[in-house]
Amino acid sequence: MTLTGVDYLFLALYFAFVLGIGWQLRAKVHSSGDFLLSSRQVPVWITSLAFLAANLGAQELVGMSASGAKYGIMTAHFYWVGAVPAMLFVGVFMMPFYYGSRARSVPEYLKLRFDEKTRGFNALTFATMTVFSSGISMYALGLLLQLVLGWSFTASVLLSAAIVLAYTFLGGLTSAIYNEVLQFFLIVFGFTPLAVLAVTKAGGWEGMASRIPAVMTHSWQYMSHSSQNPMGVEVFGLVAGLGFVLSFGYWCTDFLVVQRAMAADSMSAARRTPVLAALPKMMMPFIVIIPGIAALALSKMNIGYALPTKNGGYDYDQALTTLMAQFYPSGMLGVGLTALMASFMSGMAGNVTAFNTVFTYDIYQSYLRRGAPDSHYLKVGRLTTIFGTLLSIGTAYLAQRYNNIMDLLQLVFGFVNAPLFATFLLGMFWKRATGHGAFLGLLGGTAAAALTHGLSVAEDKGGWIAVVQTFPSTMAQNFWIAIFAWSTCFLVTIAVSLLTAPRPESELKGLVYGLTEMPQEPGRQWYLRPGPLAVAMGIALAALNIWFW
Repeated sequence: MTLTGVDYLFLALYFAFVLGIGWQLRAKVHSSGDFLLSSRQVPVWITSLAFLAANLGAQELVGMSASGAKYGIMTAHFYWVGAVPAMLFVGVFMMPFYYGSRARSVPEYLKLRFDEKTRGFNALTFATMTVFSSGISMYALGLLLQLVLGWSFTASVLLSAAIVLAYTFLGGLTSAIYNEVLQFFLIVFGFTPLAVLAVTKAGGWEGMASRIPAVMTHSWQYMSHSSQNPMGVEVFGLVAGLGFVLSFGYWCTDFLVVQRAMAADSMSAARRTPVLAALPKMMMPFIVIIPGIAALALSKMNIGYALPTKNGGYDYDQALTTLMAQFYPSGMLGVGLTALMASFMSGMAGNVTAFNTVFTYDIYQSYLRRGAPDSHYLKVGRLTTIFGTLLSIGTAYLAQRYNNIMDLLQLVFGFVNAPLFATFLLGMFWKRATGHGAFLGLLGGTAAAALTHGLSVAEDKGGWIAVVQTFPSTMAQNFWIAIFAWSTCFLVTIAVSLLTAPRPESELKGLVYGLTEMPQEPGRQWYLRPGPLAVAMGIALAALNIWFW
């Protein structure tokens, strides 16, 4: 991959622009609320795009393209089954509790609904997850800079960390949100031409389908048995593991994305944020997954393109970057690389801003120093940004063991988000759930995830206790880890709650369905109300699933 002066110019302009946003917004940061929460003043169109872009990091672009090459159009299930339904659910049903409770974070909601120990456990596991997710983004960009500039992996990781640290340290969450909107448009304009070029070169959709196995071009047709598809899952494993546990566990409870909706300037805007974000989310497979499928087809055409290899098999993580090197001319290559840089910064900055909020409010303020002046917590928030970035550098090296970083990311979600979703589901919709039940349920769910991973093996991952079950793919293993984690947490929480005393109903108003007055917006146009908007999105989603059946 050879860059010219115009390519470097695009990169330099982008770096200057994102740092400029952070520099301009620094003057508006006067309190810890400004730095960590944006003081709930961001317009809905900004929060909607940021809600989507926070999950559109380098691991999403590189990982989903890699999964497209590895699993085919079935990868679209991560969007059409594993994202959009949960996004609609959190907007319509769960945001009234988050936003209305005035909680500053998801762990703080757990404190209000349950107790301190449940909040503390979630704060620690969530902080760990954000460090892993940020490190995966850093690893992806490190690979890119290594490929483009020929630098060592270590130098690439350190440079990428320094860039994101600079603008998040200056402007906090507001800087991250506005940069995420910029990054969303860069990603769309940077990779849509690549998808068109790669598919055209492969002979269109029909041309690709003729060169790769039929299973790679159908999303549901080969799902009756796990042996029929490269993902190694059947309908139940996909719907229960990905579509329910992992999906709802991430989009409904992960503070990284919920934080964007909570920054909105009204309850209505907060509820519409994930619903509006669902529309571009549905379209993303055409930008990030289709190029991966095209890469596999092109590698079989003897035209000078081949997927790189790693550990005796394809290195799927390099599908996107090698396509760029093959098909983008000078100038356009700079735009594509800038979009990749943007995706990295979107993912890493999102994790860093979520980490510093949870650490500052839910760990430091709650357990280490209570009652300090707000200026002290602002200082701690800035220092935590540095600390979280340094921890992420370490996890970037762990990601080197995987040939598809989405496999590692879904594993982390299975340990943290899967049991947490069971806790939230019971906490928000069952007033009998107790703090003791929630805490022991989370412990049991996390332990179940560890046991499932330790007793099963897939692609030489897991089996560190004994090998009781072998899965055909790491992703299939991840889905079942999530299913067991969620089920265990759900059952343990119910059992312990029935044996312990619940809180009085008077203390649960605004926190539990049935004891909370849901927002009503009569007379407003349908497209300004979360319910009708969600129905329209659901119809579009059903059409996409049928089209690629």
